[in-house]
Amino acid sequence: MVMPIELTERAVRLNGKSGILTSASVFYFRIPQELWKDRLDRLKKAGYNCVDVYFPWNYHELSEGRWSFDEERDAEAFLRLVHEAGLWTVARPGPYICSEWDGGALPAYLLAKDGLTIRDNDPAFLRHVSLWFGQIMPILRRQQIGEGGSVICVQLENELDFYGCKDPRGYIGALRDMALEHRIEVPLIACAGQGGLYAASGLADGVIPTCNFYPNDTDPEFEEKVLQYRELLGESKQPLMVTETNRSHFLLRRLLSAGAKLLGPYLQVSGTDFGFTNGTNNWGEPLAFLTSDYDFGGMISPEGRIRPEVYEGRLLNRLIQAYGSSLAEALPALEASRFRLADGSRNGLIGPVALSLSGGGLLVFLHNTSDESVSMSLIGAGLEEGVPMKLAARSTIAVPHSLPLSDWGYAGQLLHSSAELFWLKSQGDETIAAFHADTEGEMAFRFDEALEWEANGGVAEKDGGRVRFRFGAGGTVSAFKGVASDGRRLVLIVMDRNTALALEDFDPDGRIHCEPLPVYDDKTVPVSIGWSAASIDPVAPVGPADARTIEHADYLEKFGVYRGYAWYQAKDTMPAALRREGILVRQASDVVSVYAGNAYAGTVVPGGSSSFLPHAGEQAGAFTARTEIWGHSNFDDIRKPALRLDSMKGIRGLVAVTKVKDLSGNWRRRLVEGDRAGLADEALDDRSWPITGFGGWLQMERPMVECFRKSFVASSYADSWTLHFNGLQGLAEVYANGVAIASVTPFDPYADISSAVKPGESVQLSVFLNRTLEAYAGSVVLYEGNAAQDWRLTECGEEDLASDAASKSAEATDCELPVSMNAGESRWLFGKIPIPLSEAGWRVLVTGSGVKLSVLFQGRLVSRIWLPGGDARPTMSGGSPDSFWLPGPWFSEKAGELAVYLEAVDPSGPCVIDPFSFIKA
Repeated sequence: MVMPIELTERAVRLNGKSGILTSASVFYFRIPQELWKDRLDRLKKAGYNCVDVYFPWNYHELSEGRWSFDEERDAEAFLRLVHEAGLWTVARPGPYICSEWDGGALPAYLLAKDGLTIRDNDPAFLRHVSLWFGQIMPILRRQQIGEGGSVICVQLENELDFYGCKDPRGYIGALRDMALEHRIEVPLIACAGQGGLYAASGLADGVIPTCNFYPNDTDPEFEEKVLQYRELLGESKQPLMVTETNRSHFLLRRLLSAGAKLLGPYLQVSGTDFGFTNGTNNWGEPLAFLTSDYDFGGMISPEGRIRPEVYEGRLLNRLIQAYGSSLAEALPALEASRFRLADGSRNGLIGPVALSLSGGGLLVFLHNTSDESVSMSLIGAGLEEGVPMKLAARSTIAVPHSLPLSDWGYAGQLLHSSAELFWLKSQGDETIAAFHADTEGEMAFRFDEALEWEANGGVAEKDGGRVRFRFGAGGTVSAFKGVASDGRRLVLIVMDRNTALALEDFDPDGRIHCEPLPVYDDKTVPVSIGWSAASIDPVAPVGPADARTIEHADYLEKFGVYRGYAWYQAKDTMPAALRREGILVRQASDVVSVYAGNAYAGTVVPGGSSSFLPHAGEQAGAFTARTEIWGHSNFDDIRKPALRLDSMKGIRGLVAVTKVKDLSGNWRRRLVEGDRAGLADEALDDRSWPITGFGGWLQMERPMVECFRKSFVASSYADSWTLHFNGLQGLAEVYANGVAIASVTPFDPYADISSAVKPGESVQLSVFLNRTLEAYAGSVVLYEGNAAQDWRLTECGEEDLASDAASKSAEATDCELPVSMNAGESRWLFGKIPIPLSEAGWRVLVTGSGVKLSVLFQGRLVSRIWLPGGDARPTMSGGSPDSFWLPGPWFSEKAGELAVYLEAVDPSGPCVIDPFSFIKA
């Protein structure tokens, strides 16, 4: 009985046939449903035979216990299309997926549950995972290869070795057991993001480790690294499967030469994070916001444009198909040592490396990692005269040696070639073998039967049973036609690499047909749009939702708010006789715009830390904080509180700061040489300690821990005290009146000491400063004031935003772009967008400064953009930061409705939206 799928050290076999899997990411949740088939067909045309696809838990569980698998969330319909396209599927249901997606797909309600530990062998977490698996695994079971579907393996978790899982074996084992309970019969895999096979998979029984590699494409030691993983996995009789890697086919060829059986470049098919589904991650310094445009420059753009790398993919896949199972079952060959190079510079040249083909012979690879073309001769193993070759910059070639011709239908061998075999086509009595090379060279064959040869554009020389074919250089196409005594015809065609990239097919007589690379016109197109706008009260919540009373400010997830906007409103309790110096925003993320009364104080992006906004004034009466969840972190990073994978969003308080006091001077200091016990005691007699500025004592020990002590008298009218360690470059442990308060770092330098302070009384501070080398201690600032009270909260999700746009459009008045706004102002901008010039839709470019845009099209949130301007704007990464896509299938017969929520967020500069520019997608 033939097993549907078998994994061995030598090969991946599907329905008994060995093959190299080339797998590209296609994410149904980032592509309009109407275009799923189009993207799969484009991928198939590029020669790929497999897709990898995540299934985001929080995309399908709309709220706790409310599931959706309809319309654009119909994951099973997508899998059926994959199967109809003739592609296989690597299914990746998480529960965590990363993918720069909101929270790595973990539902945000999990974050608010006490006593639950995500991504670990925790029964509370696993109970929720079992509910998700109970939804997705039956779909995967019905669509697995053994049931006639496309799913050939199921990935458990994702790059767990990047996360501090305490029990990976137990956790992955629990996920395995859940999958098996749902009758998943295809192999279960677990990918290692940084090579930690145990940390990623627990080496749990029945789970196969795979590798994700993201090197510099020109890393000269890359093959050495990959071969070590291939050897390690081979000891367990498992293949090397690379589930993620860079998108260049130059790198994929290097992986192929090292024996990889699955080549999985990540995000060859780009997409869009519609709605509030973006993530936040550590691609900034350290904070970055992911753009709605999800595009790393892969083969197919978000709007479906074919990029030149598609043709590199097709060329590689044709090479793989030309060698068939012989290459699919190949292993790295020791025989590569029989070859060497002459007449060429070794600078940037990797190889020769070789694969031992299972049907006999070798496939010899050379990789040029330099930025210049290289000429050389391959000698050895019967090539004493040397075979001249040329490699363009950052290119690679794979040439056959001692290749049996049985698969070609002939007796004999291809002895050597300086051109790469990339196409083998047999039809009737004719076999066509196509090669490419960028310099003149030769191929040598030994035939065990007689053939009569005709050469066109080259020379065929017989020497007994051997035939040597010499071909030209440049754009010359050389063709050699041989006819056997029984009428069978063998056609050998050699062309340059660019012709091979564009090659579409051959005529029966061997004539080639090429398709030129597509050329897209990126010129902007004049589009006539009647714009209108409606002003918005910036301190009034947007949308139909009613405000609810909350006991105190806290994270939004604790109130059931998981995506979108929320307005916190509270009473200003500062005594009327005092004057406000500024506003302290406590433990806030992601985007917080603060108003004192109706006056705009500013916008901050503290990354989960606190932030001080200088804003002088009298008692405001009320504070408003408009917050936006840009996205939960998709990656666990310790440097910013909001970058922890379990971090929550919103704010934890606002303080009217009435006194800003520099506490940097006159601390008592002591080196901590042993136990710290007692040094933080408020009653400790430290009068004999030397007095210095904070961090100012000069001592050469490194690393070093110092205790600094200082006291101050708290104001009698205040109820909030916060220390800001501004410019700190080390780590510090803060105590107030002997109570441990917080650990502060350069990325989270605030410590709220209010719980240990009594108004009007003395406060004893003790700070343990950890420093290495010449790390700067910075200054210590005290913010003293009154915390806001009497809180109300109003939420606004995507549907609420669309509802508000619909209601405001009726009162909008005509306007023209550009639009200028005052800092802190909000406005709706409306326009009817005409039918696009292509079925793909419009790509819309946005320019201006100091403005955030939430763009709705046909009532759906298609993009969020933050234009440059102001200090608050974080790094934007992941795709285009200044354009959005309007999908063609979403237009009605006449036009499309655009509504843009504008927020002016730069208090120091112009806040302007220029006229939009439209490009045919």
